[in-house]
Amino acid sequence: MQLYRQYCDGMLIVALRFVKDTMEAEDIVQEAFIKAFSRLDQYRAEVSFGAWLKRIVVNRCIDVLKSKKQRLVELEEHHLNVVDAKDENEWLVDDDITIEDVKSAIEELPEKYRYVVMLYLIEGYDHSEISEILNISEVASRTQLSRGKQKLQTVLKTERNGTRS
Repeated sequence: MQLYRQYCDGMLIVALRFVKDTMEAEDIVQEAFIKAFSRLDQYRAEVSFGAWLKRIVVNRCIDVLKSKKQRLVELEEHHLNVVDAKDENEWLVDDDITIEDVKSAIEELPEKYRYVVMLYLIEGYDHSEISEILNISEVASRTQLSRGKQKLQTVLKTERNGTRS
């Protein structure tokens, strides 16, 4: 019960970033805890319990989204870190682009790019972790992130120029 109380709220926030419905997010968190507790023997202390549980929650969210083709939940402004690209000098957005523009642009990304962009920019996972979560190679994660960012920039620039429909 102590582990549940310690991590429940944080895992709910993670789930809510991916799914739109609070009740569905609560279900995902419950399923993640059940899975985690039933597989405690598989937990290796290489990462914290919270990080291990978060990966289970994120994987379950992605499964739910894939099965329902559901749109992603709106992102909270303080979690959006689009301009923090350490190794890409050209990853900038204009000052007049709103948070709503960015949210909308992320939702328009193809699924394979959207998940990598979400996991990298929003959740803070590295390419090694993303490759494990999505069952893709690290090279594919980097490529999909790069292409996702390019598409995101294109959508945002198009919107700024007023040519977006």
